[in-house]
Amino acid sequence: MSVDRTQVLRAAAALLTRKATATMDEVARAAGIGRATLHRHFAGRDALVRALEELGLQELEAAHDRARTEEGPADEAVRRLVAEVEDVAPLLSFLVTENQLFEGDQQNDGWERLDARVSALFRRGQEEGVFRIDLTPAWLTEAFYGLIGSGAWAVQDGRVAAKDFQYMIVELLLGGARRSVEK
Repeated sequence: MSVDRTQVLRAAAALLTRKATATMDEVARAAGIGRATLHRHFAGRDALVRALEELGLQELEAAHDRARTEEGPADEAVRRLVAEVEDVAPLLSFLVTENQLFEGDQQNDGWERLDARVSALFRRGQEEGVFRIDLTPAWLTEAFYGLIGSGAWAVQDGRVAAKDFQYMIVELLLGGARRSVEK
């Protein structure tokens, strides 16, 4: 029987975004495979998390591409980006809490590329006069990730309706980031 690595990763992501401390045995069960089969694909939890990181970064890059953040007003581009990352939000929430991904010199360059793209969007908004200039693009980028991750957890825990995910994140982020019109 051939095992689809991507299906295993998606099953692992679905489980780990709900239960970050799941064991490899639990991951194997969730994927419908034996532990030995899981270990043939991923030598251990570290290898699995690194593979999930690759999958997450690919999906985040694709969401960014679909959002066409270089087009139109920056605040509208932020709205599109939030909408496009909604599906990958639970995985992003899991990944950003995995310290092993951000320690030492083995950090994946994909995070830097993604950070640069999101920061460029906020910088463009500042240059357009849409976003506040007293908040750095780096800080707005971190706030974006934080709100996406928190929103994903709140939806998963049933504290927030899934239909409200985009609205709540966009309104809070843009409400704090927008430059006020002086009278």
